[in-house]
Amino acid sequence: MKEISYKELSFNPMTLVGDDWLVLCAGNEKEYNGMTISWGHMGTIWHDANRKYQLPTVCVYVRPQRYTKKFMDEEEYFTVNLLSKENRKAHGVFGNESGKDGNKFEKTGLHPEFSDGTIHIQEAEMVFVCRKVFTQDLKEEGFVDKNIVDVDYPEKDFHTMYIGEITKVLVKE
Repeated sequence: MKEISYKELSFNPMTLVGDDWLVLCAGNEKEYNGMTISWGHMGTIWHDANRKYQLPTVCVYVRPQRYTKKFMDEEEYFTVNLLSKENRKAHGVFGNESGKDGNKFEKTGLHPEFSDGTIHIQEAEMVFVCRKVFTQDLKEEGFVDKNIVDVDYPEKDFHTMYIGEITKVLVKE
């Protein structure tokens, strides 16, 4: 994979996250997991420490029962991985099976790769390496539109939101 600047990217974030789906990975070389995500945001918010630039960011959401949440809470870095159309079936494993019950990478034939203090998928078309800068649990009282709670949170298992600064973008050569 080669590194590019986030300023070179050209895609629709709405379809990338909502339609193409992504795999969120977190952990370290000893213990890690990944999960399919189809909710999230990309953009800029806040500034770097020297106020030279706005932080390019990815915002992802993880429910409390997901095994990946443990790694998101414990580790400083995480990655967001775009799989090719050929690997689309892997989303079924990453999205529906728990890493507590087995290694999702082995089940899908994909390979974990470790760099920058985190894990990414070796076969990914694009990888966003992110440094966690903010985390917040969503709360029911924060929803102005209560229909969202009824539709998406009937079990009251509200997501935790993680905002990560994009520190590196890798693309398949």
